Amino acid sequence: MNSPCFISIDLFAGCGGLTCGMNSAGFKTLIAIELETIAARAYRLNYPDAIILNKDIRHVSGAEVKSILGSRRLHLLAGCPPCQGFSTIRRLNKSHYAVDRRNNLVSEYFRLIYELRPLAIMMENVPGLLHYELFKNIVKKLDELGYNTNIEIVNVKDYGVPQNRKRLVLVGSILGPIHVAKSADANVTVRDAIFNLPLPSDSLDPVHRIVSQHSQRVMERIKLIPKDGGSRKDLPEEFVLPCHKNKNSGFNDIYGRLRWDTYSGTITGGCLNPSKGRFLHPEQDRALTPREAALLQSFPEDYKFPIDISKDSLALLIGNALPPRFSYYQSKNIYNHLVEYGMNSCEAIV
Repeated sequence: MNSPCFISIDLFAGCGGLTCGMNSAGFKTLIAIELETIAARAYRLNYPDAIILNKDIRHVSGAEVKSILGSRRLHLLAGCPPCQGFSTIRRLNKSHYAVDRRNNLVSEYFRLIYELRPLAIMMENVPGLLHYELFKNIVKKLDELGYNTNIEIVNVKDYGVPQNRKRLVLVGSILGPIHVAKSADANVTVRDAIFNLPLPSDSLDPVHRIVSQHSQRVMERIKLIPKDGGSRKDLPEEFVLPCHKNKNSGFNDIYGRLRWDTYSGTITGGCLNPSKGRFLHPEQDRALTPREAALLQSFPEDYKFPIDISKDSLALLIGNALPPRFSYYQSKNIYNHLVEYGMNSCEAIV
């Protein structure tokens, strides 16, 4: 007996990390919405059969989406609204949240839930969203619409991603009670993810051959950082940047090396720049390549990225993505929930 193929939609799709996990779990992502042209292009490289709406979600109506769905039922509406305004980094550890127009995109996610009434929903974001009044109100409205919801703050490292990264996950269903997927007991380390890659100069993979170039002074600094976990704190005094000599000098992981036998820190939009975090190779005197950063995000080794864009743009594509393996476990949990309630892929909207 063939397994049902449930229909999903990816909001704020980026380069496709969420779709990668949903499709691996058995969903067919029919529609993706993504504003940024470069991200939409990367998405299209990997999912040419999906319908990509390269536009502002605020200009996407439920009626437009329904015209694409036709008589097909929407099983899962999933998305990761831009989260910079809710992050502790943007808050600078203060109690109030940064003013950021992207915060209101969470409301657009709810609007499409209201207009489309999918059977199940999933949203991922930074943990700080939990305390945001707008989010609390949306959860109340979901309850009023008949969705059973569950919200948990989890760490992607507990789901087979070689990265220490806490995330908020909201799942919901109109069919019955549903819970965020439990941890997968699938621990993966930096060594597991990138140790077997060839040297970038020896690689046939154009994404792995991209290596950041640095000044002689920066290269001298990188070479002095101890292998397998060293950081700028290990540098001789003459190599410490003036801005780092004060006690409260910012992030300690800047110019830090990854450690082989544990997880990486959060892979961010600065993941190819050692001045932005612990993004130096554990042994080699260089920053991560885009392929290594993507593998630490748990993308498949053959995942496609445009290589005719700037390294900064490439880093943003990778760092802003939802780790696919994490998405897989959350999506598979929802897939099993739909099966449990007797849904099938051929069911049309009544």
